[in-house]
Amino acid sequence: MVKDVLHDLDRKMKASLEHFRKEISRLRTGRANLGIFEDIKVDYYGVQTPVNQTARIGIPDPSLITVAPYDQSILEAIDKAIRSADLGFNPINDGKLLKIPVPPLDEERRREIVKKVKKMLEDEKTALRNLRREAKEFIEELEKEKEIGEDDKFKGLEELQKLTDDFTKKIEEISAAKEKEIMQI
Repeated sequence: MVKDVLHDLDRKMKASLEHFRKEISRLRTGRANLGIFEDIKVDYYGVQTPVNQTARIGIPDPSLITVAPYDQSILEAIDKAIRSADLGFNPINDGKLLKIPVPPLDEERRREIVKKVKKMLEDEKTALRNLRREAKEFIEELEKEKEIGEDDKFKGLEELQKLTDDFTKKIEEISAAKEKEIMQI
């Protein structure tokens, strides 16, 4: 029973870790990054569709992103969607594709983004602690209901803490790498 609780917790923490990794990849770093386009949607024949499903997005060099729509008729709609996403990009439309220069971030903007990363890290740590608390309460309830012994409870709580520490370390490493990437000029 304790193994089931720990297995379920592991699955939930992995999902939380992937969510954190995805969210942090969307932050702008001063370099071309495809992750920032994941949330941009374009009106494609009346349906809000992600840009990456309506166009081929490429990075020919670290300071330039190209967007080549599969259907040339939506080039203007993609341009408008990118401009209205408030990412600070000004696409250049050459009639066939969009060239998006990625301007370097100034020091103040870099520090703001690092603060956002730290807040995201704290939010994720809180989420992991909440998952840990729920699993701990469940294990304690199992012991209270006499479904497991006291030894099993302590072993389970020990494994629970180890699992939580491992995932906390992983998100801290991801956060530190992102902060380093953001502060790099």
